[in-house]
Amino acid sequence: MAADDALFQFLVRQGDNTLILGHRVSEWCGHAPVLEEDIALANTALDLIGQTQFWLGYAGEVEGKGRSADDIAFLRDAWDFRNILLVEVPNGDFGQTLMRQFLFDAFQSILLPRLTGSSDERVAEIAGKASKEAAYHVERSAGTVVGLGDGTDESHARMQAALDMLWPYVGEMFESDAVDAAMAEAGIAPDPASLRDEYDALAGRVLGEATLTVPAGKFHHKGGRTGTMHTEHLGHLLTQMQWLQRAYPGCTW
Repeated sequence: MAADDALFQFLVRQGDNTLILGHRVSEWCGHAPVLEEDIALANTALDLIGQTQFWLGYAGEVEGKGRSADDIAFLRDAWDFRNILLVEVPNGDFGQTLMRQFLFDAFQSILLPRLTGSSDERVAEIAGKASKEAAYHVERSAGTVVGLGDGTDESHARMQAALDMLWPYVGEMFESDAVDAAMAEAGIAPDPASLRDEYDALAGRVLGEATLTVPAGKFHHKGGRTGTMHTEHLGHLLTQMQWLQRAYPGCTW
């Protein structure tokens, strides 16, 4: 695999993760259970979309075809997206949303600090900014997971149900392929598999404090990052997210 192509794929993966999750979280705007959470979720979505702008903007430069971050975000079909499947899972109830957020935040809080030492200066710069946001995100989502998990009988049951449903998607974050191997060899990014033990320790500590039981086994849902399969939900999400650019190509404000 050519070095530039591998870097492009790596950057698109990072940008697609934050783009899709950012859009999912933004769906809570005006619908959260309390005003404080409505604002907090909106700010989280803005942080994620801001990170997307950097990742996909750099991807467009590496690709060298004149595509902007907006072009890559809004003018691709579902099969061209490289996000992990976890981030496209629908919001469900508030507990499911926060559990999904924590499982992703925990990964980002480990990956991004490693990327600040990347041999690619731009990757290091993007990760430096994003890692500060990720540190806040994981602190907040972890605290909410603990509060709800170790709360009332109903909140505990809802959080356990959310964990049972979402945990099978976690394994995909640690699968490695040719792109990951090329990034590791070039010193641009660590092998995702090398992050699993640290992730399990962090997630296990938080989920333990939340009095939640981690499902047995480490499951793997393949497909999202390689583009061979997505859940049926991504197409519906893109219909909403890309409607304006599809209806009015090249429109400007």
